Order: sequence, then structure tokens, then C-alpha cells
Amino acid sequence: MAEGRAPSPEHHKGSRRRTIFRRVLLAALIVVGIGVAPGAARLIDFGVRVGEGAAVQPAVAPFYIAPTPAPGPAAPGTIFRQEVVVGAPEGATAWRILYHSTDVNGSDALVSGLVIAPSAPAADGTRTVVSWAHPTTGTAPRCAPSSGIAPVVFIEGLSDLLAAGHVVVATDYAGMGIAGPPSFLIGATEAANVLDIARAARLIEGAGASDRVVLWGHSQGGHASLFAAQRAASYAPELTIAGVAVAAPATNLGALLSADIGDVSGVTIGAYAFTSYAEAYASRLPGNPLASVLTAAGAAAAPRMAELCLLGQNSELHTMANPLIGAFVTGDPTTKPGWSQLLAENTPAQVPVPVPLFVAQGAKDTLVRPEITAAYVAAQTQGGTAVESHVLPDATHATVALEAMPYLMKWMGALL
Repeated sequence: MAEGRAPSPEHHKGSRRRTIFRRVLLAALIVVGIGVAPGAARLIDFGVRVGEGAAVQPAVAPFYIAPTPAPGPAAPGTIFRQEVVVGAPEGATAWRILYHSTDVNGSDALVSGLVIAPSAPAADGTRTVVSWAHPTTGTAPRCAPSSGIAPVVFIEGLSDLLAAGHVVVATDYAGMGIAGPPSFLIGATEAANVLDIARAARLIEGAGASDRVVLWGHSQGGHASLFAAQRAASYAPELTIAGVAVAAPATNLGALLSADIGDVSGVTIGAYAFTSYAEAYASRLPGNPLASVLTAAGAAAAPRMAELCLLGQNSELHTMANPLIGAFVTGDPTTKPGWSQLLAENTPAQVPVPVPLFVAQGAKDTLVRPEITAAYVAAQTQGGTAVESHVLPDATHATVALEAMPYLMKWMGALL
């Protein structure tokens, strides 16, 4: 660029894309633990997809604009809008969709997500659908994984699942992507969203999706997957749930909250959860619900934190959360009127899961504590659930799902 010459608009666009690339690449290294030699090919592929996604990013935003007038209710799983996604893995085709689902009250809601299938031809109804439920990325609409510049790269195990001939679907959850009702750690809403995108996949020509479904989720997604397994028979009886697989699942909300609330991650997750519940369950909570469980500083900060995403705004979240450590809640939320009931209601049931269950837990996980997952596995085993459990000695909360993939694929192979 010539000295003294003002940067062109194209220069600004290019600089912005390079900045976005660097931030997302850093996030990927942190979140999925890529940094060793065997991951080099994955990292190169990641860079290719980010570059492709950045080039088309300005054209993506309109997809998530709510229609006016709002569409009337439709059968859950009905697709309202779809488009092909740029940056799909080699040998696969991906679609971004808006589909009808329901919230905790049974009300119709438009939800966004992705459907990815092998590009090779397949007869309708011949491919197993793996409904992947993502870990926490935030709760605001712009935190939706499908709206990012690399929408498929964080789907844990995607390459393995596609290579096995499966269709992979990934909901954003209600209220993310397109504005809608809150869903964060709200079991009924998450379950509906996870099941309805599997229904939607069967409507996409060329995907080959069947009614046979495996549920797969990490962290918050483990919570969503367990609720989906519990509710599938009554909510989506036409789907055949072959099994449910979870990595570091949120299985006891009260215990997890108590264990984590003393650090920055616990405050952040708490801010997401408290604001989500305050909106979704306003009629069941005391007036000014946040003030009934949070300090004045916590009640002021939580809604602002809920506007920020974990990826890309982590430093801002930490800046807000750090002063609240030890000064966030006014007491034990599991004993607070209204809150205690909701935490219990949104904790996966201890009764046996009605399908085979795969659980992976990292021994070095400091967010979802190994002992809490172990208690859930023990309860399920004692109840008669067919459980395969793996504690991975070197896995952290961020890496456990990827490290579990060889075990998961073997389990799925025997299951299907």
C-alpha cells in the first residue's frame, strides 16, 4: 500500500477476515485441543473451511432474520428455510436450516441448525442420523455455531461419522441463530430441538436420512441428549433412538453449580443459566427473579454477560466474572424458593435411560467434575441401563469428546 494512501474498503475487509481467522483458529486450538502432529491435517482442513466461510460471511446473516409476518405453527421438524453451506467437508454436503420445534411450554419456535450428509447417493431412509448437541457457546442469537465462519468444524467426530455413512445434524438450540425462547439447560426445550432436527433431516432431498437416530452430545449437549433420550418415546415416537452418547454431561445441575460457582467459568455458566431460567420460568419464580438469587452486582451483570459468546468474547466475560467470584449468589440456589425446583426439574432423571448409554469423562475435567458423572453412571448401571463408560485419564473438559471418538465409533458400530 502506497505511503499516505488511505486503506481501501477491500483492505479493511481483508484485515477483518484475517483477524477473524486468527481468533477462530485460536479458539479452535483451545477448544478442541489441536496442537499435536496427528492433528496437522485437521488443522489445515480447518483453515480451508474458515477461509471459505469468511468469504461468504456477509451473505449468511440474512438467513437468520425472523420472517415478517411470523409463520404460523407447523408440525415439529417442518423446514421453514434452507440453503447449502459453503465450507462443508470434502465428500459431504451441508445445509443450514430453519425448522419448527417447540419450547418448554409446547409453543412453536423456529430453530436453526445444520444437516451434513455424505455426497454419495443414498436411497431415502437408509442412513442413520446422528443428532449432535453442542457444548456451551453462549445464549445470544449470534453465538449459534451454525452462523459462524466455520460452522461445521466444531462438530466433534464429524469426519468419522460421515466416513461411516451417517447423516449428522446439529441444532443451535432455540433462541440462538434466530431469536426465540431461551433454551440454556432447559431440558424440555433442548430435547425437542435435538429430536426435531432429526425429523427435519428426513425432508432434505439427497440426504438419505432415516428414522434411526443416535444422540451425541458434549457438556450442555450431553444434558440435551439425555433429555432427548428420556422424552423421545412420547415426543417423537416415529423416531427409533438406537442409543445416546455423552461426553462430560451436565447430569446434576445443583451439584455442578455448587462445585463451579467459585470460579470464573462457574460464574459465566451461572449467568447464562440464571438469565435463561428467569425468562423461561418468570411465572414460577419470585418477582424480580435474578435479585431473588443473585447479589445486586450479580443481578446487574448477568444479563450483560448473557449477551456475550464464549468464543470470541472470553476476555470480556472474564473481566465481568472475576469481580463476582465469591460475590455472585446470595445463598445456595438449590435451597432458594422456585430455583431449587427448577434445578431439580432440569436435572436428567436418575431413572434408567431407555436405550443403550455411552458416557465419556475426562479425569482432568475441572468444570464437569468426574465424581458427579461417576455418580450418574453408577445410578444408571444399578437401574439396569446398558452403560459403556470410559474415564479418559488425560482428557480435560475441552478435549474429552474428541479423545472419546475411537471408543464411541466402536460402540456405535456394535449398536447399529
